[in-house]
Amino acid sequence: MIALTGNRIRLCDGVTRRQALRIGALGMGGLSLPGLLRAEQAAGIKNSQKSIIMIYMCGAPAHQDMYDLKMDAPAEIRGEFRPIPTNVRGIEICEHMPRMARIMDKCIPLRSVYGSPDGNHDSFICYTGHSATNQPTGGWPAIGSVMSHLAGSREPGIPPFFGLSPNAGHPPYGSPGHPGFLGVSHAAFRPSGPARDDMQLPAGVQLDRIGSRKDLLAGLDRFRRESDARGSMTGLDNLNRQALDILTTSKLAEALDVSKEPAHVRERYGTGDANNFGDGAPRNLEHFLTARRLVEAGARVVTLNFGRWDFHSDTFHGMKNTHLPQFDQGLSALIEDLHERGLDKQVAVVAWGEFGRTPQINADAGRDHWPQVGGALVAGGGFRAGQVIGSTDRLGAEIATRPVHFGEVFATLYHWLGLDNEHSYLADLAGRPQKLAGGWNPLPELL
Repeated sequence: MIALTGNRIRLCDGVTRRQALRIGALGMGGLSLPGLLRAEQAAGIKNSQKSIIMIYMCGAPAHQDMYDLKMDAPAEIRGEFRPIPTNVRGIEICEHMPRMARIMDKCIPLRSVYGSPDGNHDSFICYTGHSATNQPTGGWPAIGSVMSHLAGSREPGIPPFFGLSPNAGHPPYGSPGHPGFLGVSHAAFRPSGPARDDMQLPAGVQLDRIGSRKDLLAGLDRFRRESDARGSMTGLDNLNRQALDILTTSKLAEALDVSKEPAHVRERYGTGDANNFGDGAPRNLEHFLTARRLVEAGARVVTLNFGRWDFHSDTFHGMKNTHLPQFDQGLSALIEDLHERGLDKQVAVVAWGEFGRTPQINADAGRDHWPQVGGALVAGGGFRAGQVIGSTDRLGAEIATRPVHFGEVFATLYHWLGLDNEHSYLADLAGRPQKLAGGWNPLPELL
């Protein structure tokens, strides 16, 4: 029997949700029990070798300074950057991304992305495909949490979902591994910070200091009892298993050790650091390489932050001197490396921020928040590369053709992973069925 989230909630007649599911009595909005379970029973999903690397460009880059330059616009809109040709005829990108220009046949720029509701920093939409407003009971889960829940670990000792970046330091940027209504056991494993964002371990439970399996089990058992008493968490049996798998195998430690890579590979990815979050935590170009090593080792979803793109002032200096050259090096190295290793059809890569930037350059030589349209880049996955999807008007201010919602990209990824977006549901903590991608359809241009 597959248990759905929310099994502790009682129905009005006193029957528990668990009991209702066992007798097949749950029917909401015309949905039958088989319909609710379809996501769990997706054929082959647990044996899938496919993975996703999601690069969150923290703070949101200017789309018109990267993939959608507007040379016919007035100077106060077009800015100082110039376009260069790529290896795909008719596609031009920013002059400060020459490495990406050389591999554009392996990429798909999206020039018409929308979905941020109000222009406030909402990294949530980059990890879930949903806005942080009007969430279901328990909150929307990140795509990595969904895959952790539906497919579990692919390899013992390798958690299914990794969040390489700690919190971004600006609360609205949020957490890269929020599990939402799926529970803490499906949050991102974060080797560079706390293992679980929302887990407050009681005194005495220090996973990196526990020297034996017995101590680990005792500590987690005590934590589980205390959490159950508070009614704050579920799914800790899965944490027991994950912790033991990690402690009893060297696979994770080896995957995280980029020093095992040849020098020329590390040099190709680079070691620069465009992030500046003020907490001393290392976040740099090596995370691109770490992400490749993790999916190669068996991770299903890896997310990472790169950059601090919230340039309300001096945008061209910041982009051309640090952010664009380093992003160009790290992302191009990742995409080329995946192709050379034969992983380009098994690993999908998405890089984006939460919205775009204003067409008008402000008095401080910066661009402000612009939710009307932003940009993104997709690669790998065996998708139809070497094309551009969508366009904006002459000023880069409004969508001209083919609007692309964040949810459509997530629907594409779920479809690619082998899930039926139309008929697959998960139950939130109130027992209500929720579609994986909120009703959006996959992008036919990619598939």
